[in-house]
Amino acid sequence: MLALGIGSFAIGTGEFVIMGLLPEVARDIGVTIPQAGHVISAYALGVVIGAPVLAVLAASWGRRALLVALMAVFALGNFASALAPGYLSLNLLRFLAGMPHGTYFGVAALVAAALAPAGQRARAVGLVMTGLTLATLLGVPLAAWLGQHFGWRAAFVLVGAIALLAAGMIHREVPAMAAPPGSSPLGELGALRNKQVWLTLGIGAIGFGGLFAVFSYVKPTMIEMAGLPLSGVPVVLALFGLGMVVGNVLGSRLADRALMPTVGGMLAWSVVVLVAFTFTAQHVVAGSINIFLIGTVVAVGPALQIRLMDVAGEAQVLAAALNHSAFNVANALGAWLGGVAISAGLGWTSTGWVGALLALAGLGVFAWARADARAHPVAGHKGPERVATSASGQA
Repeated sequence: MLALGIGSFAIGTGEFVIMGLLPEVARDIGVTIPQAGHVISAYALGVVIGAPVLAVLAASWGRRALLVALMAVFALGNFASALAPGYLSLNLLRFLAGMPHGTYFGVAALVAAALAPAGQRARAVGLVMTGLTLATLLGVPLAAWLGQHFGWRAAFVLVGAIALLAAGMIHREVPAMAAPPGSSPLGELGALRNKQVWLTLGIGAIGFGGLFAVFSYVKPTMIEMAGLPLSGVPVVLALFGLGMVVGNVLGSRLADRALMPTVGGMLAWSVVVLVAFTFTAQHVVAGSINIFLIGTVVAVGPALQIRLMDVAGEAQVLAAALNHSAFNVANALGAWLGGVAISAGLGWTSTGWVGALLALAGLGVFAWARADARAHPVAGHKGPERVATSASGQA
């Protein structure tokens, strides 16, 4: 679990650090801050495309070998990003660095759930995701500090180094697990015929976008609106990370008790805290507390991951990986729509309204999914048990 968590820590740091360095990146490569935000969308697009492609192509790989390979590719992508000479090359390299992201998290979640005691699958997935949330608490502020003092490129070098460490630890510590018998690219593609898989992905892709609409521009918003000094940016980023840690722990426990109510409740909570940000962003203390609360919205993550395992049938790897494609659709959508609102002259705090509308739309997809599940009930699920049997045998 520690080895898998360090891999999550590396990916989380690599994904979120750019959000705290947008002004430095924009200045260095000669673009506006909203244009620099396209780098965030490029990474997210890499996740969206890479997750299904790699999950299908590597369906028959052993789990440990696949995790090590994905982490090595992620490391190389970040080292290359540190050498990018301009806007186009940086966008391309961030796209490539994002490709292993979703498949890594999907396979790591399956391994964790397979080894978990009965009734604790969400908590096991939450443990893996703790690396991601700790990245926002520790890794992102550290990388942002490095970027402010040694240039934004140093932040990507740090991410690459952590990823190499994770690859070594996974190879050393994670037990060898073969893919379940009969795993194949064609079998994985079967998940795409399942309506509940698409609806669950839609909840994350739309409803989670509100968090990114605000957080993608949190640094310039707090500096311009609240007068936050530059030295206070790492503190605000750490508060967001602390909120993610709290949300991940509570959300995984709630999901083990009541899965779908946890999803709906967290989407409603998201609407509340995102609307509040439009009023608190003018004040350093209130705005910082609100950013902590926005971080807790990540509690929906483990619940959606388990929901996908439940409805995906035999296509476990693809479904688990697509969960992170959905979250990065949310990343790209939120960052893009937030930038559109700012560029249209609606002000920095308009990202809160954009985020709240996305969360409301996610609630609509959630209601659709619940109605469809009641109309077309499915008896039981096979996915997690199938993976667990294979894992325990190999272990």
